[in-house]
Amino acid sequence: MKRITLNLKIAWRSLCNFRLRTSLAVLGVFLGTFSLIVVYNLSDSLSKKTETEIENLGKNLIIVRSGIVRRLVAGTRLLSEATTLTIQDAKAIADGSSFVAEVSPSGNKAFPVRYGNITLRSVLVVGAMPNYPEIRNFRVEHGSFITADDNKNLNKVAVIGKGIAEKLFGNDDPIGKHILIFRAPCQIIGIMEPKGVDISGVDQDNQIFIPLNTFLKRFVNKDFINSVYVQVMDSNSIPIVKIQIEDILRKRHKITPEKKDDFTVIDLKDVMALKTQATSMITVLGRIAAAVSFLIGGIGILSIMILIVNERRIEIGIRRAVGSRKRDIVLQFLMESSFISLSGGAVGVLFGFIASAIILKVSELPLTISPAGILLSFIASVTVGILAGLYPSKRAIAIQPVDIIRQ
Repeated sequence: MKRITLNLKIAWRSLCNFRLRTSLAVLGVFLGTFSLIVVYNLSDSLSKKTETEIENLGKNLIIVRSGIVRRLVAGTRLLSEATTLTIQDAKAIADGSSFVAEVSPSGNKAFPVRYGNITLRSVLVVGAMPNYPEIRNFRVEHGSFITADDNKNLNKVAVIGKGIAEKLFGNDDPIGKHILIFRAPCQIIGIMEPKGVDISGVDQDNQIFIPLNTFLKRFVNKDFINSVYVQVMDSNSIPIVKIQIEDILRKRHKITPEKKDDFTVIDLKDVMALKTQATSMITVLGRIAAAVSFLIGGIGILSIMILIVNERRIEIGIRRAVGSRKRDIVLQFLMESSFISLSGGAVGVLFGFIASAIILKVSELPLTISPAGILLSFIASVTVGILAGLYPSKRAIAIQPVDIIRQ
């Protein structure tokens, strides 16, 4: 223990004598650790956000969209629209698979909405069924949602999003009041809970929900719908149900084998996989940057340790002459190189967390701390310190006391 304490004191004194070189060597390790911490925290936060977005859309959900939809990392984009998806198709899907728990057909279109002197020029109005909140994991905060009687009787009632309520009514209670959707007055019966933007890029707080039959017959005068939300009993059955839906709709729409589908079946796991791939690219690039920084830091430590050995030949020779063992010399230089790397690692971890917190807050991402990032940063710092100290240690123990005395 006394030898270790003595070696620590000698190592500290030596590094203090080379402050500038030591600081530059510490900087390389700092940048590597900083990069690793930020990248891992950002990757974990993006993954957590993606999982939350998937859950917000609905549990074990498959979305059937009319027309051809391209799945993108940032959401979905409609390439071509079709008029063949109907409520009867939704019923056929429910009856055609034993793995389907619930089915909710839906239509939507943008309309101007007015209350008093306030007009919102383009609001997404969604024709929904009573089971829409359960399937989409979307709850009413105040009032009630659309009922089966509302849908059957073509009642002109509306459930508005939180954002719409704030824009039209401010702090007033909108329940029971009437708004004009295009030219049709609708009574507000509920306000949805705040939910934000979903994975498809739609702001769910700026929507208005009305009964599906009311939407089709009194607002758009059409008999086709835009989408069908299918809730599967368990996640393992999603691939099977996806194939079954495609088979059912191709038969009902009389699509021959050589023709393309006039619908798109979206598995949210596929969307999540796309976003995960984008996150993985960020992680890989960040790891490469961190590896380069650690390499530069290791070279910096190696350089300063070689310089220290060359400038302390007399000290090392005298220590060997008065009884210092080779392992004491090796331990001293390994301590010095490890101290440099661990110092850079500790400062990098601290500033990495600070930078991560700032980035995640500005980006409105969930704050996460990555244990894997901390562990890998610690291992990398120790490894760089030991590897960078091995060669200088070997050169130090090669110094012969007789040669130093002759000089």
